[in-house]
Amino acid sequence: MAGGQAMTARRIDARARFLPVGDTAFAVEFGDRIDPAINALVHRTAALLAEARPEGLVETVPSFRSLLVHYDPLRTSAQALQAFIGALELEDEAGQAPPRIWRIPVLYGGEAGPDLTEVAAATGLSAAEVIALHAGTLYRVYVQGFLPGFAYLGDLPEALDLPRRTSPRVRVPPGSVAIAQRMSGIYPVESPGGWHLIGNTPLRFFDPARTPPTLFTPGDGVRFVPVGADEHAAIREDVAQGRFVPDVEGAPA
Repeated sequence: MAGGQAMTARRIDARARFLPVGDTAFAVEFGDRIDPAINALVHRTAALLAEARPEGLVETVPSFRSLLVHYDPLRTSAQALQAFIGALELEDEAGQAPPRIWRIPVLYGGEAGPDLTEVAAATGLSAAEVIALHAGTLYRVYVQGFLPGFAYLGDLPEALDLPRRTSPRVRVPPGSVAIAQRMSGIYPVESPGGWHLIGNTPLRFFDPARTPPTLFTPGDGVRFVPVGADEHAAIREDVAQGRFVPDVEGAPA
């Protein structure tokens, strides 16, 4: 319990609404905005369903504020599954620390972060202030998507809130650390992209030979740690040789 405060549990049907999505799925919607407390309810519901495995459940797909529930209509009905889900109880997890916090080394600016100077100019900050703000924030892994291993990390400080680039890049190098609107993200592989590139990390965020294949899990915390060019190169070599173990903080008691 965060701060030693007791948490109250309420039924899901008192917290959410059910919305039909075709004839084999429905959404459990917990809110209408991107919010860490709402997102925590989404992922806790997914975890409870994974544990309970109710009859007819096929899979769940979490988003920022809702959970998509796929079911087999030959084994259950939307009404029956919604009744089961609605009776589940969720504790209010607002203020809870992430179960684990990844410390991600980042080389900011220069070739590693070609948009840092533009971001500084657009926000009225110095490059050093942009780095300090970005690296001084504890981010939450809201969801993963767009690319395997691409995590949407929030919430970016308001002072760094910028729209996407007007001209997306055709190629964004893997490991590029980027920002757009109130999100930060890391491109796991080379791909097109329209976010502002402010740095690069040598870590790998998707490996099909690894279990699980993605480094992050929704609900994790992420901190970015500025490093110099030499340290960045050394970590890249260690990653290539399989010697590097990412630094992970446990949740505070």
